[in-house]
Amino acid sequence: MPTLKSIVYSPDDGTPDPADHYFRVPLAQAALTVEGGIHGDRKGRHPDRQLNVMGTPALAELAAQGYQTGPGQMGEQLVLDGLDVDALAPGDRVQIGAAVIELVKARSGCERFEHIQTLPRAGTRLGYMARVAVAGDIRVGDAVAVVRQAEAAAAD
Repeated sequence: MPTLKSIVYSPDDGTPDPADHYFRVPLAQAALTVEGGIHGDRKGRHPDRQLNVMGTPALAELAAQGYQTGPGQMGEQLVLDGLDVDALAPGDRVQIGAAVIELVKARSGCERFEHIQTLPRAGTRLGYMARVAVAGDIRVGDAVAVVRQAEAAAAD
């Protein structure tokens, strides 16, 4: 059964982004809000990119290629263990604990990603940008369940 492996966030406390790495703080649990992703996270301000979500299969592949893949080092906020996030599609929904997120678009990385990783982003599987569809609390170790796009649309 897939589970939530890690949660990291960037506190909205005015701390500037370091030039050489993503500023992420690990959490054992978090509240996901429809208005802003992880409660207190400065990343969640854009409604279609509240969260960066990756799966352990892609992270293992990237680690083998020399990327830094510790919690938050790829710019992700949520890591799902036992789920190939890159095999999902925009519109798919994923339930994590009491919350539900909706995948918006595949994440492609940026120049900052290349600078931090010192490796190219071209062709790199970086998971999805997502939004919170149903607010709720999540915890590391929570079960993860996928609801496909057609099922999610029928449930709305």
